[in-house]
Amino acid sequence: MTSFTVLALIAGVFLIAGFVKGVIGMGLPTVAVGLLGLMMTPSRAAAVIVVPSLVTNVWQAVAGDSFAIVARRLWPMFVGICIGTWAGAVWLPDGSGGEATVWLGVALALYAMFGLANLHLRVPKQHERSIGLLVGIATGIVTVATGVFVIPGVPYIQALNFDRDRLVQALGLSFTVSTLTLAAALQHAGEMRMSVVVPSAVALAAALASVLLGQVVRGRVSPATFRLCFVIGLLALGAHLALRGLF
Repeated sequence: MTSFTVLALIAGVFLIAGFVKGVIGMGLPTVAVGLLGLMMTPSRAAAVIVVPSLVTNVWQAVAGDSFAIVARRLWPMFVGICIGTWAGAVWLPDGSGGEATVWLGVALALYAMFGLANLHLRVPKQHERSIGLLVGIATGIVTVATGVFVIPGVPYIQALNFDRDRLVQALGLSFTVSTLTLAAALQHAGEMRMSVVVPSAVALAAALASVLLGQVVRGRVSPATFRLCFVIGLLALGAHLALRGLF
């Protein structure tokens, strides 16, 4: 394929991934890495998504009036993400991500089905710091193994019982921390090269446009419809991850 064709395909991938993120507040790396994996190595795909993922997550994290409230409740998880990412980068063997991705997808799909059954997890207020730290460590390790930030971080954040807007803002803040730590791990592994600059710029432009469109759609749906879309999105992402890991 010519360079122009590859860039056009990258733009198409991020138009899809950005729209998903705009609607449900997550999914850009999961969708993008899966589709980019059809045309490049997983490590290069992970490097391409760093900039668009970081920019869209920062945008999502600051687009609201609850940044301080969300950050105060999630800071132990952020500390754990840093610890877990470092531990994963040091100790996980290369090439271990395929099987991990399958199990990650299965876990995410099961959690989504749990949500479709209208069962709600709750984190006791007095245990948020200890549980958040452990969840963050696990999320960091899973991020290094798979390049995906969602398990167990997303179920934990949802169990904190934020309303729709705070949930989306909390996800953005969590994914920002995960993206920064993943970028550090990729830099340590030598995957952040100048050759990803142009693809990343194309991906960023496409992602910003489609995230904005997705946010408009999200703003026009009811909280109940948003929750249904969120859970169905989790189920689809889980199935996508499991199949990606198998094939």
